[in-house]
Amino acid sequence: MGKPRVKPALSPEALEIVAQRFRALGDPTRLALLQALFARERTVQDLCGVAGSSQANTSKHLALLLACGLVARRRDGVHVYYRIADASLEQLCRLVCGSLAERHASVRASLAGLAS
Repeated sequence: MGKPRVKPALSPEALEIVAQRFRALGDPTRLALLQALFARERTVQDLCGVAGSSQANTSKHLALLLACGLVARRRDGVHVYYRIADASLEQLCRLVCGSLAERHASVRASLAGLAS
């Protein structure tokens, strides 16, 4: 049997980039924006409705997601369209949400067992 392969450790700079991305994902408004963008490209005005916030606030959230490389944008006349830029993002969200759903299902089942 061979030795298990150990991945090289990330540099402090790379770890900071990873931490920035996770911080960007740590806000419910930004998660709602990303969730809407998984379905299709959208304008800032569309996303204001999703976020339930002003255009200025929505634009601030989108600028942070853009700076982290999670979304991309394109201009078409007076409209700016946003889309998911990192294809692995949807997989990451599915993984986290799936894990959360499993955990809550087992908690609900445990509580149901206690109530009987």
